[in-house]
Formats: sequence, structure tokens, C-alpha cells
Amino acid sequence: MKPPEKAAREMAGEWLAKADADLRARDGLLAAAALSEIAAFHAQQAAEKALKAFLVWNQVEFPRTHDIKRLLALCRSTDPGLAESLADAAQLTPYGVEYRYPGEYPTVPTAAAEESAALARRVRDEVVRHLAEDTRR
Repeated sequence: MKPPEKAAREMAGEWLAKADADLRARDGLLAAAALSEIAAFHAQQAAEKALKAFLVWNQVEFPRTHDIKRLLALCRSTDPGLAESLADAAQLTPYGVEYRYPGEYPTVPTAAAEESAALARRVRDEVVRHLAEDTRR
């Protein structure tokens, strides 16, 4: 049986791999401006999965949720600085909730999809940086 830290780190790596796949999907979808809402959805998914990787790494349990603000609140218990620096990522939540299913909602302009992409990349990069710092301790 693996020690809990090793299992958590392996699982965090799997979450990050999923986040990276969503970022690659988002990049491809942004190239087709007509798919900006789907690109924004994948941006939200990437940010969500990166935060879940951070939580798994730190052995913090989390509920099944797409709510970035809720995930950041859980991150705050382990690393308040990370949670504060990524607070604006909460604006991605609607792309993972409302835009996920059919319904009436505003079209996502290409510029907003590009902003969501940059924000998701920042979340992922900050999480990876914090995990790398943790391995040096």
C-alpha cells in the first residue's frame, strides 16, 4: 500500500493532466470563434481541476462541485496566499455551470473566452508553482 503523501501526489498529477487536457482543448476551440462558449467551459474546467489537484496534494477533501469560489475557500485553509491571488478565478464558475447545459444565457464574446483562457492558465501555473515550492521544503 502506498503512503498517503505518495498517493496524494500521484492523484494530484492526474488532476493536473486533466487540467492540461482542458487547456489544450480550449486552445483549439478558441481558434474557432464560433465555439467561444465551449472554449470558456474548458477554461473553467481547467481551473477547477488545477485547484482540485492542489487540494488533493494537500490532502484536503472537497465536494463534487464546479464552484471555483468554494474550491478557493478550501485552498485558503492550506495556503491563504494562493487563494487570495486567484480570487478572480471565481468569475469562471458560470462557464462550468450555466453554460454547461442548454438554456438562455448571453453569448460569450471571443474576448471573454480569451480572458477566461488566460485566467485558467494563470490558475494552473500558480498551482504548479505552489506544488513545486512544496517539494523543496
